[in-house]
Amino acid sequence: MLLGSIRICYYANMNLISLLIPIVLGLAAGYLVNYVSDVLPFTRRFSQPACTSCGKTFAWKDYFLLQACSSCGHKRSPRTYFVLLILTAATVYIWLVPPGKINFLLAYILLAYLGVVFVIDLEHRLIMHPVSITGAILGLVIGIFAHGLVQTLLGGAFGFGSMLLLYYLGEAFTRYMSKRRGEVIDEVALGFGDVNLCGVTGLLLGWPVILAGLLFTIFAGGIGSLLVIGYMIMRKRYNAFTPIPYAPFLIFSVLFYLYR
Repeated sequence: MLLGSIRICYYANMNLISLLIPIVLGLAAGYLVNYVSDVLPFTRRFSQPACTSCGKTFAWKDYFLLQACSSCGHKRSPRTYFVLLILTAATVYIWLVPPGKINFLLAYILLAYLGVVFVIDLEHRLIMHPVSITGAILGLVIGIFAHGLVQTLLGGAFGFGSMLLLYYLGEAFTRYMSKRRGEVIDEVALGFGDVNLCGVTGLLLGWPVILAGLLFTIFAGGIGSLLVIGYMIMRKRYNAFTPIPYAPFLIFSVLFYLYR
């Protein structure tokens, strides 16, 4: 009886200790996503983070301890804490329930990358070329690992080509509406960063899963757009050309098809 209790306590402690690994990795991914999202859109390079209110650079210790700005007292954005929480929870999840098509390490790296794309596009409507290039390399590696070279390249080509077609159709529609209204409309439905990200999505999902991924993206994007329109109507601030970030919906399709 005593020996059985000792064994139970031993295995329980070992499980708790092993759970610390994904927690630490999740926090590391969260800090990385926050750091890249805080500096890359502004400086286009890995630099010392600065306060978004007064522009004073953070001391590294204050930044990673989530301290307020020492100059103006501006507190850290709620996004900082949400990212840490979500990335930690997601890392624990894929540690306990590994994705069927890729191993934990690849899933973990991809999770951090998708977090960077999600946050930057949501906050700035921006997908920078270095981020797209990184995604293409990562998508090629993961795609080959998950479903082979041919399916990966076909998926990437279809994802990029189909979104490129929508990009040009969107530009043509914007020019038409500008001419019809007699005013310049600067906003476009899709940016070229969305085209690149759709190519990355195709590499990750491969052929023919990218077909289902794009349908999922369109469906999720439609629901998201309806929610935004409903919110604007409630606030009496409706604008037909309000830009809506598209990258989050592509990311949702990757999470749905690759992590299940």
